[in-house]
Amino acid sequence: MKWLKSLIVATAVQALAVTATLAGANLDQIKADGVFKIGTEGTYAPFTYHDENNKLVGFDVEIGEAIAAKLGVKPEFLEGKWDGLIAGLDVKRYDAVINQVGITEERKAKYAFSDPYIASKAVLIVKGDNDAIKTFADLKGKKSAQSLTSNFGKLAEKNGAELVGTDGFDQSIQLLLTGRADATINDSLSFLDFKKHKPDADVKIAAQEENADYSGVIVRKGDPELVEAINKALADIKADGTYQKIADKYFGEDVSK
Repeated sequence: MKWLKSLIVATAVQALAVTATLAGANLDQIKADGVFKIGTEGTYAPFTYHDENNKLVGFDVEIGEAIAAKLGVKPEFLEGKWDGLIAGLDVKRYDAVINQVGITEERKAKYAFSDPYIASKAVLIVKGDNDAIKTFADLKGKKSAQSLTSNFGKLAEKNGAELVGTDGFDQSIQLLLTGRADATINDSLSFLDFKKHKPDADVKIAAQEENADYSGVIVRKGDPELVEAINKALADIKADGTYQKIADKYFGEDVSK
């Protein structure tokens, strides 16, 4: 059976050699082409969407542009529907996806992620003059405007709230403002975006969960040099103030943690 053992060892060595050859290939190609191809939706404000002039804009778009600048190349955004966006990496349609892709264990099994560049938390939102609801536990017996199938709705129900069904964030806020609900649990980024556009709206955050959900730049596995280069770019834009400038523009504060 020595021949079988030798074959297994030889195959393993060959696999390592192939991996070593491929490592760095994506980054080298990106720099050779002078283009960083980025997959994104283009329909998900304020992260990636088209403005009144049909120009692709958004938080994630500007993060992608900033990363490309640090890599010394130009960004090229390729739009696609969410359902097939990540799969576009498999067919090498683009080099990375920057589209609020949550970092999960399931995705990490197949793809590689950069360090997180944005954090989202569940926040408890009430009217500005509401001092009765200060914690999630204070929702007991109160009406909470929620999308019934969302994790936020489940969290409200877990804390004893009576759910008032809605289609999403905007409707939940309207029910809160008109007094048809006492509160809503929703996404911190959605709230910051709303307040950025309507700073005078009479709503506030009463409490927030400590645990955050993080999103990162997702790429194909097998090229740690590309991940390292993206991580360095992210660290650099945070250090030189570029990240803060982009975050302030879309959310009014740092959203990295």
